[in-house]
Amino acid sequence: MADRRTFNVVILGVGFLFIFTAFTTCGNVEQTVVKSLQTDTFTGSGYHSLGIIYGVFSFSNLLAPTVVAVIGPKMTMFLSGLLYSGYIAVFIIPSTWSFYLTSVLIGIGAAMLWTAQGHFLVENSEASTINRNTGMFWALLQCSMLFGNLYIYFDWNGKTEVSGKISATACPFCSAGLELSFYSGVYGTCIGATTQFGEAAKGLIGISGIVVGIGEIVGGGLFGLLCKNNRFRRTSVVFLGMVVHFVAVYLIFLNIPDDAPVVFSTTTQHKPYLTPSVSIALLCSFLLGLGDSCFNTQLYSILGCVYAGQSTPAFAIFKFIQSVFAAVAFFYSGYLLLKWQLLLMVTLGFSGTLCFFVVERMQNFLVDLQEY
Repeated sequence: MADRRTFNVVILGVGFLFIFTAFTTCGNVEQTVVKSLQTDTFTGSGYHSLGIIYGVFSFSNLLAPTVVAVIGPKMTMFLSGLLYSGYIAVFIIPSTWSFYLTSVLIGIGAAMLWTAQGHFLVENSEASTINRNTGMFWALLQCSMLFGNLYIYFDWNGKTEVSGKISATACPFCSAGLELSFYSGVYGTCIGATTQFGEAAKGLIGISGIVVGIGEIVGGGLFGLLCKNNRFRRTSVVFLGMVVHFVAVYLIFLNIPDDAPVVFSTTTQHKPYLTPSVSIALLCSFLLGLGDSCFNTQLYSILGCVYAGQSTPAFAIFKFIQSVFAAVAFFYSGYLLLKWQLLLMVTLGFSGTLCFFVVERMQNFLVDLQEY
């Protein structure tokens, strides 16, 4: 029985690997691609598309538990996968109306997909295996950042133009939303717009995505598969994630021009404090992925433990709050200078870590009471 449930988790991870090889790569380069498509017939914005996706995603989470309960998690994930395929297909022959329509549809599909995924993962886990299964799933999922971004590097390199307790956990969910928007859509765009990287800048978007994925995989493996003492490890891993993110934010602030997120038809004009370094930029990519995996694996773990009997609504609320803040972040990303975006991430990251500690302490207290 245990082997069967482990096999189910592996199949779940492989399925998400295939879906997000396409979608994550698309989100990583979307704004860069769209900037090169601006014509009289196409006037879309990659940031606005991603903002619509996560905005619709957030409110669709209110209905997702009902859908999962009626048709089951497996069928829900299958139908959601079809909507993801439709969104990717739009880039074959892009048009503004289909670009934004499929953004709405994939937002609906994402809510159904992730709520069903949380339900299915908890269904195939126990308190003793939730950390291991979360880490296994997360590592397989984040392998998606390797393959698509590897193609981006080889195809784009050298090109300058491209065509073609739940309330107490709200703050960590918000922080996860800002981090998601930054590493999945904004940071790659910043690297691609950095003048000092020259003709290699566009190809570096793909390399950055790969390195973020490596950080996610390393974090998923170390902090999911290898963590046995849940009570001690969750808080220490989240604290490590906060420190790693703060280091990444500081290095990005020093290394990337302040106007990198907001330039559209040109490259950056501002000069950062340091001469932009590819090595530092890629180190930051790794740290962003590693820190994100620290937060997400432990959020999944604590939700699976605290809400084992109510996993579907718990994961729906998690994805609702996360996607609301991701949507807001994508909308302001094209207007706020980099330093203000980084300041918001640091503020919410610190607050989210404190709130996670509170929730973990409450959970440990309740467990001790039950044992007593």
